[in-house]
Amino acid sequence: MTNNKSFEFSDEQQQLASFARIFSHPARIAIIQLLAEKKEIRTGNISDFLPLSRTTVSQHLKELKEMGIIDGTIDGLKIHYCLNMTKLTEIKNSFNKLFESSICSFVCSCD
Repeated sequence: MTNNKSFEFSDEQQQLASFARIFSHPARIAIIQLLAEKKEIRTGNISDFLPLSRTTVSQHLKELKEMGIIDGTIDGLKIHYCLNMTKLTEIKNSFNKLFESSICSFVCSCD
């Protein structure tokens, strides 16, 4: 049995860990890259570009949407997905802050 003590970490640390989990699967990275290239794509078409079934793609899309990385608009039976650039910028800034503070701490302590 695992003792989950994530509540003992700061909100910022927990949020970074959530972002990292989303980026930890190559399928989700591939979907993000595909959407960056195509700008917008329909649900069913995404699996045409990836070596995954539509069901698997849908599961990954759900996780990306829940994290706010992608937006979806309904058009009949299809959903059009695109990247949420505001959220991606927020994630980028969060990781930049982490890396910049870590690098500065490391460099400063090594002098």
